[in-house]
Amino acid sequence: MASTQEKATPCCISKTNDNSNNKKISSSSSSSTEVLRNWSLAVGSGSDPSEVPIPKTASMATLIRPVDPISDHPPTKTPTTKGISIMPRAQTSHPLDPLSAAEISVAVATVRAAGATPEVRDSMRFIEVVLVEPDKHVVALADAYFFPPFQPSLLPRTKGRPVIPSKLPSRQARLVVYSKRSNETSIWIVELSEVNAATRGGHHRGKVISSKVVPNVQPPMDAVEYAECEAVVKDFPPFREAMKKRGIEDMDLVMVDPWCVGYHSNADAPSRRLAKPLIFCRTESDCPIENGYARPVEGIHVLVDMQNMVVIEFEDRKLVPLPPADPLRNYTAGETRGGVDRSDVKPLQIIQPEGPSFRVNGNFIEWQKWNFRIGFTPREGLVIYSVAYVDGSRGRRPVAHRLSFVEMVVPYGDPNDPHYRKNAFDAGEDGLGKNAHSLKKGCDCLGYIKYFDAHFTNFTGGVETIENCVCLHEEDHGILWKHQDWRTGLAEVRRSRRLTVSFICTVANYEYGFFWHFYQDGKIEAEVKLTGILSLGALQPGETRKYGTTIAPGLYAPVHQHFFVARMDMAVDCKPGEAFNQVVEVNLKVEEPGKNNAHNNAFYAEDELLRSEQQAMRDCNPLTARHWIVRNTRNVNRTGQLTGFKLVPGSNCLPLAGSEAKFLRRAAFLKHNLWVTPYAREEMYPGGEFPNQNPRVGEGLATWVKQNRSLEEADIVLWYVFGVTHVPRLEDWPVMPVERIGFMLMPHGFFNCSPAVDVPPSAIDMELKDNDIATKPIQNGIVAKL
Repeated sequence: MASTQEKATPCCISKTNDNSNNKKISSSSSSSTEVLRNWSLAVGSGSDPSEVPIPKTASMATLIRPVDPISDHPPTKTPTTKGISIMPRAQTSHPLDPLSAAEISVAVATVRAAGATPEVRDSMRFIEVVLVEPDKHVVALADAYFFPPFQPSLLPRTKGRPVIPSKLPSRQARLVVYSKRSNETSIWIVELSEVNAATRGGHHRGKVISSKVVPNVQPPMDAVEYAECEAVVKDFPPFREAMKKRGIEDMDLVMVDPWCVGYHSNADAPSRRLAKPLIFCRTESDCPIENGYARPVEGIHVLVDMQNMVVIEFEDRKLVPLPPADPLRNYTAGETRGGVDRSDVKPLQIIQPEGPSFRVNGNFIEWQKWNFRIGFTPREGLVIYSVAYVDGSRGRRPVAHRLSFVEMVVPYGDPNDPHYRKNAFDAGEDGLGKNAHSLKKGCDCLGYIKYFDAHFTNFTGGVETIENCVCLHEEDHGILWKHQDWRTGLAEVRRSRRLTVSFICTVANYEYGFFWHFYQDGKIEAEVKLTGILSLGALQPGETRKYGTTIAPGLYAPVHQHFFVARMDMAVDCKPGEAFNQVVEVNLKVEEPGKNNAHNNAFYAEDELLRSEQQAMRDCNPLTARHWIVRNTRNVNRTGQLTGFKLVPGSNCLPLAGSEAKFLRRAAFLKHNLWVTPYAREEMYPGGEFPNQNPRVGEGLATWVKQNRSLEEADIVLWYVFGVTHVPRLEDWPVMPVERIGFMLMPHGFFNCSPAVDVPPSAIDMELKDNDIATKPIQNGIVAKL
């Protein structure tokens, strides 16, 4: 993610026939003066595109061309434009900034150069290149003295003047490399030294710090492999013959979606890199926008060796007729889908005449007393760092060190082939970030929008850029609070707004939008929006299945579940290095009948301290309004209660599969909704780093908690597992309306009163109130009530 390349093109109205928008581009970057043009006003559907100018397309660059740097010295005067505040940059790269295109290129070149022979170097495939996130004390040092808004209070007090180092430690990159030659996976750590960074283009040097081969694993698949797999299967003579039996000779109609095989038996062991594709077939080869998922091809078994790109197993097991072309299969606009669009949708525009209320400096965001940093990884996508709230005289109060979605699992409930093998680990097997969209291709945000680009490596080591990958904008959110005094007739009301940071990714047929919302009353909401196209199966004539919903003749959608895992490295009122948090579970209890409950109406909240990891394996319980509070053990509010933030579950579920289900070997973390661990640097992914074809039972979270470490006063990490059970409806076809799921982090005794009481009235409310007071006398209270 390049902070100097934060485009804000009006993507909601951009033309979709620009071929340059339909591919990822090589990395390039704007100069620091480009920041003045990084904003735009995006309007809603129904607006005239000609009313908003569309900026010129960014120039292309070579894959290893470094990003243009920002000067080491901040400008003497802060540049501004109307309604937009721009903060100066103090250094080139904050320790938590994602790797730049230049750094990725240098890391790849350094590892490749370390190959012993040309054959070894040529066989290297680069799965991911990410920042080695520094220790928390390094982040504190950077925020205290090297980067605005400069917060020395983050560091512990020392006698005399603090000793400030002249520079921060060098940044490091971590590379996961797959060898096509040996089928081995290795992890490399490369130190990145910055040389002449102030000159145009800058220079970086790389030095290999360590490398190791990780045995018995398979890394995530890559889009390049998927494309090669599709070509190999479509060119396989027995496959072509099987399709011919089904009336298909034009291979341009055929869609091959490679799926990781998971782990069901020793045949799926990671000694081979395997994929088991699903087959679909479009109706019209000259219609690229046709919904090809409307015609699944069943009865064909294909297994592909992804290392050597050959079909190693093939069997035409059962001739299932292709479903007939469904006239309702397409979802594009108007006549292109054979329908007519609504004509009564009027334009909706969000206007902020003075610009947005947030300020951006690189990847550092300030809004309504909130401040945080954003990052991006190929696996998790969006990452939120260093979340804090500025609370008047109490200053900057930390809430969390790191927030992200670290895994998602989609198990299907049909025991028939091939559906029983559908249990995708979309983060660990594919990568949410690598499958993210460029929002230039379609954006649902309105108003002033700040976009951020994301850089990552492709399979062969080149650097690619997803333009406008992350979206930052404000949203109106209805009423924040209101009260009307019935005696006087006077009312006070405030409108709520929230700051939203989001990205959207496509994994095969499904789309997922990941959102973090920050509110004026101190709440943080995590939300996932599910949309896209159902993964379907074909039926024999007259056949029905109880494991799904018939969508159209010969077509059905299996029942399935979507699970997401949010990892929250909490820091409630904790400075870096402090470990003063604990977790309590709160359940509502009904008072027993008797002297203390003479009217049988009494109930109360009972909290229990979760003292260890084994005790903290918990599930949601709506019958007791169960929730959990992360408390600081050293800070109290004005009533003497410990300050805290509580995790409030939304709708949720647990796996409906049997306890011996094969996918639960790799997804043991789905067995509980909440897990709590003390922070450990290497504990990042609940199913382990390499869930693809993983033969090890319960690797990751379920194994870590067996240590049963103490949680009574610790650096707390919450792992919240939340899911939705999807029984498909006809209304989910041909494209599924968004379904929302998530949870809330809410202040609980963190403040001494409502933090939203100081939100000012809107200008319209003030005008109406002034007019109302001037024209209406205050009535007698009883008369007013009558």
